Amino acid sequence: MFQPIKERCAALANNFKEIPAARKQLLEKIADYIKVKQSANETINLIYVCTHNSRRSHLGQVWAAVAAAYYGVNNVHTFSGGTEATAFNPNAINALTAAGFTIQKTDESNNPVYNVFFTEDKFSTCFSKLYNHEANPTQNFAAVMTCSDADENCPFIPGCDLRIGTTYNDPKAFDNTILQNEKYTERSNQIAMECLYVFSKVVE
Repeated sequence: MFQPIKERCAALANNFKEIPAARKQLLEKIADYIKVKQSANETINLIYVCTHNSRRSHLGQVWAAVAAAYYGVNNVHTFSGGTEATAFNPNAINALTAAGFTIQKTDESNNPVYNVFFTEDKFSTCFSKLYNHEANPTQNFAAVMTCSDADENCPFIPGCDLRIGTTYNDPKAFDNTILQNEKYTERSNQIAMECLYVFSKVVE
């Protein structure tokens, strides 16, 4: 794992006390789901869902993959999707770059595909798409709703074993303001910490 990412994971993992107790109970439901899949030797599929699949859902997809690797939990596959397709937001990409990821843009379309590397050979493939896009699993997965809008507009997601809302404030509110980078980093760190907490409970 790239050293800056590893160091950030260690720092965040040392501050789980910042997560409220009620929030921990919610996150532990995801950990319990993962442990059930583990015990059955089944693939663990997590789809992070947000309305536009441009910010929070991509951060969830990437940091969950990192958290699994950090705690040595194998056979984990992370995805993201939305109720609309837009594009992976540049400010979210910048927040991940600042955290130490190497990001490769593979095309110049309006909705580019990005490979987000956290080791020399491990990466998440990120582009904006609907939650039921063919790139995502259609059954045997947990749907983690990262924004309240998607949580309300997707009352039913076919094929999921678990649907759970871990909603986050949208850093989009700070686009083109002096607080833009700070708020995107703050949200990235919050999502990272909560993904790390989930996988820390898996390996307890």
